Amino acid sequence: MKVTLQWIALFLAIISLVIFLTINSVWLYWLNVKLGHLSKIVQVSTSRIVQNYLQLLGYLQLPWVTKLDMMDFPTSPSGLQHFIDVKHLFLLNNGVLIVTIWPAVHFLKTLSVKKMLWKLIRPFQTAAIVPVLAALLMLVNFNQFFIDFHKVLFRNSDWLFDPRFDPVILVLPETFFSQCFLLAFGLFELIMLWGVWRGKRTFLDK
Repeated sequence: MKVTLQWIALFLAIISLVIFLTINSVWLYWLNVKLGHLSKIVQVSTSRIVQNYLQLLGYLQLPWVTKLDMMDFPTSPSGLQHFIDVKHLFLLNNGVLIVTIWPAVHFLKTLSVKKMLWKLIRPFQTAAIVPVLAALLMLVNFNQFFIDFHKVLFRNSDWLFDPRFDPVILVLPETFFSQCFLLAFGLFELIMLWGVWRGKRTFLDK
C-alpha cells in the first residue's frame, strides 16, 4: 500500500471516531455504576452519579465549557490540571475527527464507485493485528498498561488522584477504564473486519 494523504485521513478518521464513540459510551459507565454499586460507596444515587459524569464529559469535550463544576464531587488543583490536560486531548481528537471524516468518506466512496474496495484488504488485515496485541498486553497486566498509558500521554503525575481531595475517582473505577480500552479495541477491530469483508465482496460483485 502506498501511503498517501487519503490513507492517512482514513485511518485518522477511524481512530478518532473509535475514541469519540468510546468516550461517549455513557451506557457503559451507567452499567459500571449500577453493577459496581458505586452509589453505596459515595452515598449518591446512581442517576445523580451519572449526572455528575455527564457534567464532566461536557467540560472535557465542549470548548465553550471552561469551568469544571460537578454537583457532588469537588476537584483539587492537581485534579483540575489533569482534567485540563484530558480536555486538550479530547478536543484534539474531536478536531481530528471533524477534519478527516469527510476526506475519509469521500475516499471510501471513490474506491466503491471504482470497485476498488479490495485495496482495503491488506492494510485493514495488518491494522487488525494491533488491537489484538494491545488487548493481550492489557489483559496480562492492566495496572502496568494503565500506568504506561498515562506516562506516554501526560507530562506529570496529576492523574494519581487522592480520593480525599478528588472523590470523583471513587466513581471512576479501574474496571471501567479497562472496559473502555476493550470497547475501543473491539470497535476498531470490527471496522477492520468490515473493511476486509467489504473488500473481498468487491471480487464477488464483479
